[in-house]
Amino acid sequence: MLDNLTDVPLLTVATVASVLVLLYLVRINQLLLGTPDEIKRLTPTRWTKDLLRETYRRLEADPITTSSYAKRIPPKLERRYIVTGGSGLVGGYIVLQLLERGQPPESVRIVDFRPPSRADMLYGSVAEVDFVQTDISSAEATEKAFRKPWPSSVAHLPLTVFHTAAVIVPSDRSRLVSGFCEAVNVRGTQNVVDAAQRAGADVLVSTTSASISIRPVELWVPPWRMWLGQRPRHFWQVLDEKDFFEPLRRHEEFYANYPASKAAAERIVCGANSERLRTGCIRPANGVYGNPTDNTVGGALSKAVLPTWTSHIVQSFVHGMNVAISHLDFEAILASPSSSSSPQAGRPFVITDPNPPISYRDLYFLVQTLALTPFRALPLQPVIMVLLSYPIEWYSLALARFPVLRRILPELSGEVKHLKPGLFSICTHLVASNAVAGQPVSSGGLGYTGVLTTLEGMAQEVVEWNNDHKGVAGARKAYQTSVSLADEIAKAAATVQSVAGS
Repeated sequence: MLDNLTDVPLLTVATVASVLVLLYLVRINQLLLGTPDEIKRLTPTRWTKDLLRETYRRLEADPITTSSYAKRIPPKLERRYIVTGGSGLVGGYIVLQLLERGQPPESVRIVDFRPPSRADMLYGSVAEVDFVQTDISSAEATEKAFRKPWPSSVAHLPLTVFHTAAVIVPSDRSRLVSGFCEAVNVRGTQNVVDAAQRAGADVLVSTTSASISIRPVELWVPPWRMWLGQRPRHFWQVLDEKDFFEPLRRHEEFYANYPASKAAAERIVCGANSERLRTGCIRPANGVYGNPTDNTVGGALSKAVLPTWTSHIVQSFVHGMNVAISHLDFEAILASPSSSSSPQAGRPFVITDPNPPISYRDLYFLVQTLALTPFRALPLQPVIMVLLSYPIEWYSLALARFPVLRRILPELSGEVKHLKPGLFSICTHLVASNAVAGQPVSSGGLGYTGVLTTLEGMAQEVVEWNNDHKGVAGARKAYQTSVSLADEIAKAAATVQSVAGS
């Protein structure tokens, strides 16, 4: 009888505690689904069907290409070029813009892990550009790619290096699994800088990332703050360059290994600035797009049903064309031997599209309205995804910490492997500012202006997608994104290590 009486209050306490936890999670979910007033004011209007269809028809009839904005590309320089990552999104557009302004194909060399596969790089003069397959994490391979002899017609010209090669691992945050990002993004960048110096390059512009400035979002708001209406800290952030002029943050102060590695790489490039090698970095806004191979628009187009908890999230995006042209703007400044002491040299600049940020709801509406292939967004509750992300991370780290477990437990694959807590810091409201890059050169800026807006860039990508899918009922072409490429490179590296260790 006494035992039964004891069980009743314990049951009551457990019930009350469960209810309080449930209420807390419901409230956290509400906060994560919110859009702060400061952000709402930045995006007062939404894309409409009429606007989308009008833009689509205009771009279908007259697409924006390198030739249509040729006058905006900085003038041709008598130089030769190495573009690491030249098969990719940003590097590919750099190559196309160099050729458009009159650089002969023999003066350009692509150094990359894979040959170009983009449709716009498989024909015309770009198909004549030299390609050297290279793993930049290898100092020997990088040196060999840079030392390869040039045609006699250009061998005497000064050398510019555009370093765009990197791997993107969006959510891993533990040092235990940081080796891959560090090998390619940090050690690879050092290898590129060293090889560039030995090859006699005098200009090096590197692509880093505006995600460097993102602080980890603090998802779990204390109850006493939550009931006062306070949101998770860093739920919205401005992406700028201010952090570069402060001491480098500790690893755990970055949301993941990727931005930590890009920050270290950025310091390597900017620290190498001298009269002999003038350097600088471009930080594209979070979410680079511009080809069906991208993760942003291409990722949505590739799915008939897209599970998402980010429809309300507002972010700045940047088209690969805009990122590429900012590199050429930067080169035009650094080409002058006296520019090493200019305010532009040895520092990064954030770049974004020339328009206010948009919401992911706008992007999903654009795909649903314009794409030939069916699409719909499936809303998910963010707090449930957050709770799922922790055991996924624990499982992945257990396999990394105790390799013997891999003999009995499978590795996670597909998109689920990226559902980890670090991912949620880039699923918050992120507004980029390229106010500094947009200033005139005389005022310390790059004189940057974008050549197309987010609306134009995303609509044009759907035009390209539809052209690829006309007459292919229900089928979707498979494109390799930067994230899936990183997975492929990681598997290749693991295989090499396994063979070497056997």
